[in-house]
Amino acid sequence: MKPGRNEPCPCGSGKKYKRCCMNTVSKQHASMLDDIEQVAAMNPNLTLEELNIVAEQKIKAANDRPHPDFCGLSSTQMSNWLYAPFSELEGVLIHTPDNLRTSPVMRYLELVLGEAMQNDGSFKATSKGNLPTKIVKQASELLPEFAVSQFERPISISEYAGSNEDKFNALHYSRVLAEIAGIIYRRSGRYHVKKAAQKQYLAHGIQAFFIPMLEAATSRYNWGYLDGWEHDVDLRTFWLFMLWRLQSHGNTEQLIEEVITAFPDLLLRCPEGGYSSPSQLLVIMIESRFIKRFLEFWGFVTVAPMRNIDDFRTPNKVEMQPLMKHVFQFDV
Repeated sequence: MKPGRNEPCPCGSGKKYKRCCMNTVSKQHASMLDDIEQVAAMNPNLTLEELNIVAEQKIKAANDRPHPDFCGLSSTQMSNWLYAPFSELEGVLIHTPDNLRTSPVMRYLELVLGEAMQNDGSFKATSKGNLPTKIVKQASELLPEFAVSQFERPISISEYAGSNEDKFNALHYSRVLAEIAGIIYRRSGRYHVKKAAQKQYLAHGIQAFFIPMLEAATSRYNWGYLDGWEHDVDLRTFWLFMLWRLQSHGNTEQLIEEVITAFPDLLLRCPEGGYSSPSQLLVIMIESRFIKRFLEFWGFVTVAPMRNIDDFRTPNKVEMQPLMKHVFQFDV
């Protein structure tokens, strides 16, 4: 049976349970109850309505207080980052940069839109429903212009180059995002650019689609799509917290520690496997889904290729690109 908050802690320390082994959330609740009980004891004439007002004020004050497990964010700020719609995020300004030449995702989208606009707003898809070889070749030729790793091995399934869309992950990702964002659609064997998108493109260029594509990437695109792991670990909820931390220090190992500290329940969603522990699985997912196939695809970071030394896996080295700070300006 769970001990009461004022009972001796079962660990034998001699302290009250609320001052010892009670978990952080329960301690906060216990402290809140103590404060309200103290107010009620000192003001016996307060009505229930007045006590409710006191409780609301104390809860708000607690939620607005910086929390060490959240790297100094308050519970209120964290809740906004986790659950608010993209357009209502607080504590961060998200800008559309004037120059998107270093963003693979946006450059690939520009190729798609350019091809369509040269052909009255549409072009023919392959028999499998993919982008035509012409666009794949043009996208592959952009690789030297990006600050991403040049591949030394022959191209099979690659992130930034390929012989067709199936073997070109970043291009496929960009096409899927464009569909999710409502910029293009496929019908009768052709890809079409929506009429509204054509007008936006003619008026504002590729910049018109930066925010819609980013919103689609962070809230509607399935981050597990390109890896197919069966584990239901949706990292999209935590994307802004992770980006803030990585922008702050650029250290992937520190980022992992901060995520586990802030959201320990994530480990419960990573089952113990034959080859990796829950924490190791979470590391792999964050590196693959968040860092490589979100931040790097967008041109926000570059990642040095992973190496194995004496059977030990070395951490990925992440380098912040200027585009990241141009886009995300935090005020927390």
